[in-house]
Amino acid sequence: MKIGIIGAGHWGSNLIRNYAEMGYLSAVCDQDHKLLQQVSKIYSKVALYQDPNEFLKDRHVDAVVIATPPISHYSLAKMMLLAGKPTFVEKPLCLCVAEAEELVALAAERSLPLMVGHLLHYHPAFKALQNLLDSGKLGQLRYIYSHRLALGKVRREENALWSFAPHDISMVLALTQNMPQSVTAHGSSFITPNIADTTISYLNFPYGVRAHIFVSWLHPYKDQRFVVVGSEGMAVFDDVQPPEAKLLLYSHKVDVTYGLPTVQRAEATPIPLAWSEPLRSECEAFIEFAHRGKIPPSTGAEGLRVLRVLTMLQQSLDNT
Repeated sequence: MKIGIIGAGHWGSNLIRNYAEMGYLSAVCDQDHKLLQQVSKIYSKVALYQDPNEFLKDRHVDAVVIATPPISHYSLAKMMLLAGKPTFVEKPLCLCVAEAEELVALAAERSLPLMVGHLLHYHPAFKALQNLLDSGKLGQLRYIYSHRLALGKVRREENALWSFAPHDISMVLALTQNMPQSVTAHGSSFITPNIADTTISYLNFPYGVRAHIFVSWLHPYKDQRFVVVGSEGMAVFDDVQPPEAKLLLYSHKVDVTYGLPTVQRAEATPIPLAWSEPLRSECEAFIEFAHRGKIPPSTGAEGLRVLRVLTMLQQSLDNT
């Protein structure tokens, strides 16, 4: 199994590094000649292309990873699927629900693996958090909130919702195992007109489960917290912390006796993690999907669900 990567920019370079270290990298394609020169200095035996059509003619490319700007995801992914290549697309799958539906249908019709880069599904802390919920240690799920905040990188082609929130939406959908019944989003544009620098999204799910997602690239410090509150306990996934403190379990409970709520507090318990680099795990999952058919958590269908929620939130944002 040999991997060809389209896109050698900031995130593409991370994917190139991982697949090269794993021994799977065969070719890299990017329109920017300077980026290709940088690749050639480090990976001298990798084939380099500026034209995706020439890239596709390379018989040594068995599967394709796309790490280009989102506006090009649909056309490139469709080209690769039509050529019979298992395809990985960085988030979001594309920018239009109808186009995403077409890609998912095309992959299914041709029995081709289609995977989306929702990286946090492969994070040891999130996998452990899922286990806490599935094992009943948190009790009945009540609400989820997420903060993904930082200073920069400020985008001009997409807003903070589309840049930051797909990861959190993906995790929320995985934990609730449902699509939201309704959503609301509010945002503010301070730097570029009509490009929201900060957004707050509210998602209402069946059985009274609620979630909110706060994202911003205008924040004084980095904050990446994902909090899950259940009837029997609460968990905090804080990706800014070192591995030993990334996931904390709080066995807090609130009992109601004779109509009066009583809070039972508990000390935080760190959850041990079998640490591995999330990106490496994601790359391994694509190899397993493309080569052996092992289904990953972030399939094209999962990417389509996330895109539907993103679109609903953007519509709400446009109307507020």
